[in-house]
Order: sequence, then structure tokens, then C-alpha cells
Amino acid sequence: MVRITGESIKNIPWQDKPAGYRYPVWRYTDNPVITRDDLFMANSIFNSAVVPYRGGFAGVFRADKMSRDHTLVTGMSADGIHWDLDEKVIFRGYDPRLCLIEGKYYLSWVNLTPHGTTIGIARTEDFISWEQLEDACYPVARNGVLFPRKIGGEYCLLIRPCDKGHTPYGDIFLSRSKDLTYWGRHRFVMSPVKNWEMTKVGAGPTPIETSEGWLMFYHGVLTSCNGFTYSMGAALLDLDEPWKVLHRADSFLLAPHELYECVGDVPNVVFPCAALADADTGRIAIYYGAADTTVAMAFTTADEVVDYIKRHDLISR
Repeated sequence: MVRITGESIKNIPWQDKPAGYRYPVWRYTDNPVITRDDLFMANSIFNSAVVPYRGGFAGVFRADKMSRDHTLVTGMSADGIHWDLDEKVIFRGYDPRLCLIEGKYYLSWVNLTPHGTTIGIARTEDFISWEQLEDACYPVARNGVLFPRKIGGEYCLLIRPCDKGHTPYGDIFLSRSKDLTYWGRHRFVMSPVKNWEMTKVGAGPTPIETSEGWLMFYHGVLTSCNGFTYSMGAALLDLDEPWKVLHRADSFLLAPHELYECVGDVPNVVFPCAALADADTGRIAIYYGAADTTVAMAFTTADEVVDYIKRHDLISR
């Protein structure tokens, strides 16, 4: 049995796997859980982050306005499915991730500057007051994802260096910092390998610590004659040296299939940004952006997803 290192989330959103369903990740039948109608003046609400908070759940949500400005807002929920979103903008930018480190909640996101995108870092204790720290990189980068604890006495951040365009540079790297101000000791993590992810890969939710390694969900992008297709994959990273990939599935876990994933502002997108993991049951609830328009959910367990990764392992070949 694969053990999750972390907290017990007794009210984790959950729906049992459909009878006869053979794949390791299954969708919530009432998707999408958040739409543009859930916030005034929102054109779309999609790639967003969620954490357990005071017996319920808190989140930071990408809400692109009707002006098409990229903004981040907060939200609260008792069950992780039905959300009350706040109209107040906390930061400009997009694609947030959240994690709890040593009693404080840390937010990373794609911060917008006149010179390109950086990885913004901020922290809070109550989701009301925020302390913005130094950006974690020089422009240009995206997909900055913090690990939920220090490793070897250092904060660790997955990142995808890129340029000012939409696609070039498709590899995941790791950066380290002792103080969340100065970042360095960069290490390569992984590149696109298979066709479904051949254009680029980027880290998704906060990595989940398990007895088999850090479980990293990520997105991979295929460029076809009809444009980009974003899908979700998974890999296991070494617990002590997380730039080392131990196992990696050769095929996606979830790809655009349902109407809300295939039709929207950007068609054919499954973009994972958050995952809740219950240490008691091994259940995992994944939040993902669907077609850059809505927030949807999917479910798996640590046993199922790790078994799938190992049975379809790229590394052991």
C-alpha cells in the first residue's frame, strides 16, 4: 500500500470510481464545479489552487475579467465543491499554486512584469492579508510550484523557464533557496518524451509526498494540425533529491474528452493545478482547468496512480 505523508482530510471531496471503469483517474460527474457565472464580471475561471483550511477549504482562483485582464481572487468552501468567491483582486497574474509550509500558506503564480512573466511568491495565514516576497526568478518563466516542506534545509521550486512567446522551452527544472529570496542550485528534472507531451511539460499541483517518492502531476502539450492539446501526466520524484525522476508514466492520465474540456476559450485543455490528498485513505482529489474556461475535478488514489505509473514506466525501459 502506498502511504501518503501529510494530513488527514476527512471531508475530502470524493466520488467512488464508476463500476467497470478501467482507468486510474475518473471525473466528477457534476463537472464543472466552478464556472464564469460564479463571479461578477468574470470571462472565465479556471487554473486554480485549493488547500484544506480551518475544517473546510480555501483557494486562490484565476479569474480572467471581461476586460481579459488576468487576476487572482480568493474563495472559501465547506466541502471543496461549492465555492464562495471574493471579488477582490489579490494579485495580477495567473495559474496559482498553494501549499502549507511551517504553518503559513504559500502562493506561487505567474506574475506579470513589463519584461515578461516571473514566478511570484507570497504568503498568508488567513487568506486576507498577504506578504509578497521577492520573485523567484528573472523573466521569463511559468509553472512555478513549491514543494510542501523544506528538503535538505532548503525550499524547492519546480519551474519551466521559457521565453516571451507561448511555447519555446519545454522542460521542467528545480530551483532551491534557503531564505525564499535568493534562488539557485538549479537542476534539470525532465523533458518531453512521448507524443502526447512532445511540445512542453510543466509541473501541476503541489507535489504529494508518498512512501514511493514525490507524486508529481504535470501537464504535457501536444501540437497537432488542429493546435495544442493539454493533458495530465504523472511521475514519481526522489524524496531527498527531487530533481531525480524515479518513475514516469509513458501515457497521459487524463486528456480532453468531455464537452467542457474540448469547447471553451481555449479548446482541448486539461490543466491540473491543485490536488488534495488524504493520508488516512489515500484518496486524491484533483482540480483542473478545463478549456481555459471552468474548474473541474477528478479523483484517484495513491495506490491506483502509483501502480499505473510503474506499469507504464518510461524510466525502467
